[in-house]
Amino acid sequence: MAEVTAAAVKQLRDKTGAGMMECKNALVEAGGNDEAAVDILRKRGLASAKKREGRIAAEGIVGQYIHMGGKVGVLVEVNCETDFVARGDEFQQLVKDVAMHVAAAEPKYVSQQDVPADELSKEREIARAQALNDPKNANKPEQVIEKIVEGRLHKFYEENVLLDQPFVKDTGGKTVGELVTEKVAKTGEKITIRRFTRYKMGEGLERKQEDFGSEVASMVD
Repeated sequence: MAEVTAAAVKQLRDKTGAGMMECKNALVEAGGNDEAAVDILRKRGLASAKKREGRIAAEGIVGQYIHMGGKVGVLVEVNCETDFVARGDEFQQLVKDVAMHVAAAEPKYVSQQDVPADELSKEREIARAQALNDPKNANKPEQVIEKIVEGRLHKFYEENVLLDQPFVKDTGGKTVGELVTEKVAKTGEKITIRRFTRYKMGEGLERKQEDFGSEVASMVD
């Protein structure tokens, strides 16, 4: 069995952000091989992804995506725990995919918690009114109506909330949230999409209405 030094443990911790004992055990299992120990820690991320939810993700990158000849652009901030993971191919590809998805799917919010309470209340009210006005739901009990309302709210989340939207590059129905969870498992670190901004050329601008009749009349005068 190869001797595992404190210096080697510290070096592995600095690389991966894993705990000291996790790093030591991984090095022992890898026979002192640093790269093999990194792989072991990443594989163990599958079992510890949920445990990492409470950890702080303060590293990461701001990615961008420009589409349609510059007509649509996106900036997105995705965070992880260490610069080591932020510089990795797995994380870099995730950021690119998320930015591209935002450009294509036009989400309004990152998570359900970001939806303003008044907007959610309004959507719930509309969903209830639609359910009650549907002749097919006549005489149905309240619990059935409530299930219909919740189903329509779920649809609202799918259309407007990034993490609940089906990922545009996956035909199997995987959501963006599930994509992030997969990357947490592969990297062994907590990963969060913090914020995004989507720009569309001319959005929000009122185009000047040309009154050619008045223009011609003024020229004649």
